[in-house]
Amino acid sequence: MSAAREYGLDDQYEWPRPPEGGWTADDLDRLPNLPPHTELIDGSLVFMSPQLKFHTRTMWLLEYALLSHMPEGLDVDREMTVKLDDKNRPEPDILVYRADADTGVEQSWYKPEDVILVIEVVSEDSRERDREVKPGKYAAAGIPHFWRVEKSYGLPVVYVYEIDPATRVYTPTGIYHDHLKVSVPFPIDIDLTAVGGRRSV
Repeated sequence: MSAAREYGLDDQYEWPRPPEGGWTADDLDRLPNLPPHTELIDGSLVFMSPQLKFHTRTMWLLEYALLSHMPEGLDVDREMTVKLDDKNRPEPDILVYRADADTGVEQSWYKPEDVILVIEVVSEDSRERDREVKPGKYAAAGIPHFWRVEKSYGLPVVYVYEIDPATRVYTPTGIYHDHLKVSVPFPIDIDLTAVGGRRSV
């Protein structure tokens, strides 16, 4: 299968040619016919591969649980980009943000100062980005909380990080198998074994 067909495009599709100096964050809203969930990392377009059911089910589980525990004044979205700077506009799998940052149904990105938590569910083709590149950029932009989710024996394992405000580097605060219970950014209690819909959150 051709790369174009993998992203739902016909074989005559012409991939965008980067301008000198690379793409900018605003280009994501102007370029026509980009594959779904295209990110911008260091001025380069990054295309997502089709996701496995584990990825989708894990996002559903975490989104539902976050909504169930979320205090007033916050909200959650899936697969919305964050404009970190002019050359970086990654798309976390899930993000929690200040509800007053919602500008309506035409919105396509958030400012990092409005984001409280970003979550990346690691996929085969995104390991380096999700484990190293994107967390470093999220922390440098001042996003206070980051969760990385890995698959282990068919279940999610959640690695939880909190930013050190003095260094703007994430510090690990826990690794959660089967059950995640944390008090920040707000009290959250999640049965991770419910990822397949086997039991309630």
